[in-house]
Amino acid sequence: MADVKKAERPLSPHLQIYRPQLTAITSILTRITGNALIVSAILVVWWLLAAATSAEYYALADAVLTSWFGDLVMTLSALGLWYHYLAGLRHLYFDAGRGLDLPTAEKLGWACLIGSVALTVLTLIIV
Repeated sequence: MADVKKAERPLSPHLQIYRPQLTAITSILTRITGNALIVSAILVVWWLLAAATSAEYYALADAVLTSWFGDLVMTLSALGLWYHYLAGLRHLYFDAGRGLDLPTAEKLGWACLIGSVALTVLTLIIV
């Protein structure tokens, strides 16, 4: 067989020239927030189980959830919940065959990002 000459170039879009697209980033964020919500749900279940176990164990769990760390985790959970909800609505819209052109998909991506921040701030004000 003839010798095959190897190319001296990247095989796919290289990281140095590739610009991440908003639609890809929002898709990745949807998966990340879905998994993060599982972790925060486990934390809330731990708090509820501690309340059912004993007063001392509940005091420990409540101290964790009401500390600055617990406030940060719950705030980020609210942000993740709102983002995941809005992204799910966006995907339902996509499943209907609408909004699949690039300009509309990018506008919906920005709507998910901005809407989730706005709804999180509104949630923190109300709660």
